[in-house]
Amino acid sequence: MGATACDAAVEELARLLDQVEAPLKETFQNVHQDYPTETLLRFLKAREWHVSKARDMLLDSLNWRIQNEIDSILEKPIVPVDLYRSIRETQLVGLSGYSKEGIPVFAIGVGLSTYDKASVHYYVQSHIQINEYRDRIILPMASKKFGRPISTCIKVLDMTGLKLSALNQMKILTAISTVDDLNYPEKTETYYIVNAPYIFSACWKVVKPLLQERTRKKVHVLHGCGREELLKIMDHSSLPHFCQREGSRSSKNSSNDIGNCFSLDHPFHQELYHYIEEQALNQELNKQGSLHVNIPDQDPEDAKIVEVIEAEFQKLGEQNGSVNGDHKE
Repeated sequence: MGATACDAAVEELARLLDQVEAPLKETFQNVHQDYPTETLLRFLKAREWHVSKARDMLLDSLNWRIQNEIDSILEKPIVPVDLYRSIRETQLVGLSGYSKEGIPVFAIGVGLSTYDKASVHYYVQSHIQINEYRDRIILPMASKKFGRPISTCIKVLDMTGLKLSALNQMKILTAISTVDDLNYPEKTETYYIVNAPYIFSACWKVVKPLLQERTRKKVHVLHGCGREELLKIMDHSSLPHFCQREGSRSSKNSSNDIGNCFSLDHPFHQELYHYIEEQALNQELNKQGSLHVNIPDQDPEDAKIVEVIEAEFQKLGEQNGSVNGDHKE
């Protein structure tokens, strides 16, 4: 789509949004963080530039935020503290640094994430808290520092340890993916896949053709730990710990290592925890505990992809004669 058509679509969507009720406009402030044009562009891209569909998607998202009190989610710690720690330690998500262009780099330990310490809604709340902290705190700080709108992030997905038993986590992963697709569209600029075992490569061949072209272009499967390729876009200090040298692997046993961006000792997690704690005290909401967020209905196209992944995992399990699929990793 040409620049003129893009501008016209943004203007039309902005006019439609200007007609909505005040509560929706108020929560939109937390979504765009002083960059409304970039936010409207994200929703338009997610709906292939159909203005009416982008409007419906945005209004659904704003209503979801109001109904689930998302604007106050950074004021509600996941309680008790040991549960918070367990969730973070099994979720394996962290901010490792920034690209040379100032884009935040998030590391995700897909292969070693276990999601076995709490219910789905606790993990979903934790995930949304990280999203909101990224959008309300990290991205605005980056935008201010670099003097331009920065509204996206980079994600490096570590597939170390991925097994067919990951199928047991599909419910949580699907819930998180649905929340992101419908309420945080186009927030990830690029996905880098590293330390990919056979099981991922086999599934990727099947799933890749099902993805929309704009999504396929975002996904880059790198060789090994991906260090050399990633160093082209970020400094060594911003590399996730599992990419810093060839042959290095994620480890849940290194939770006390401050260089491990999954560790609760890492500055990102310390700052996030203390920010939520401080907000809760300021709002005197800390006794109210966690939220129970309603998970939106999954997009039919995404549901098909999940079915394909499940079928491929099942096929690989039958070929290997092992429910854990250890043989060809």
